Amino acid sequence: MTYLIGKELPSTPAGQRFRELLARKGILQIPGAHNGQAALQAKDTGFEALYLSGAAMTASMGLPDLGIITVDEVCFFIRQIVRSSGLPLLVDGDTGYGETLNVMNMVRAFEEAGAAAVHIEDQILPKKCGHLNDKKLASPQEMAQKIAAAVRARRDMFIIARTDAAGSEGIEGAVARARLYHQAGADAIFPEALTSEEMFREVASRLSDVPLLANMTEFGRTPYFTASQFEEMGYKMIIWPVSSLRAANKAQENLYKTIARTGGTHAMLEQMQTREELYKTLRYHDYESLDSSIIATVLPHIGKSDH
Repeated sequence: MTYLIGKELPSTPAGQRFRELLARKGILQIPGAHNGQAALQAKDTGFEALYLSGAAMTASMGLPDLGIITVDEVCFFIRQIVRSSGLPLLVDGDTGYGETLNVMNMVRAFEEAGAAAVHIEDQILPKKCGHLNDKKLASPQEMAQKIAAAVRARRDMFIIARTDAAGSEGIEGAVARARLYHQAGADAIFPEALTSEEMFREVASRLSDVPLLANMTEFGRTPYFTASQFEEMGYKMIIWPVSSLRAANKAQENLYKTIARTGGTHAMLEQMQTREELYKTLRYHDYESLDSSIIATVLPHIGKSDH
């Protein structure tokens, strides 16, 4: 359990732990976790880092991914995921929530909430999902200033620059922007919405000295590749940003349809997490043991002579 027992909380800064994972051989697999429960389930499966998607956060709030969510709302999600799992968390920083000073405020707020890493994109508001059309981009120089500001504001946080330029400026534009962002201090580059294996390979070959992040989102412009395929293409990190939310939402939809159709949930029991499974994931009995041990150890001993 990590939420309450201090001795089990990581003492190494989250950003440093993220860097250590990235320094290992192979590709770092980072599944999305849209809440604390998903974070615990991912951790129990063996994942060592997590991703928090802006699209997953807004969708879980019943909102579209159009830059509506605030820094404070993101910090609420960061805290619950970090506190529950203790894992290094990469957070979607959208466009930085404004200009240079806003970016610095975002980085400091996210880091104080427990985030290990953040990626910032070169769109302008109102931003869109990276796999939609007609995205509007900031100038390369404006984006480079944001990256420099983020680097200046951080303590240990790992800074990733995302570029959405491939769709409108081609590989040349995307690589040129990536180079500029890396020179401004970005630790890694996230080339978004590449549409073929050839594009992924070309970007990786031209940025071979820079750690690269691949986005394996479903129902987007990118073909489906596995982690090992991305690794072979030259990528160091892979995210599945909204997958957990998509699966959970579809399951909920089926549940509600079943209740509406049958008047009950019995037909869905085999697809449900049991009470035992829920308690195991939540470390329920660890909390009970902790509560009992605190009560046992804090009660003072009062003898007859003390009266």
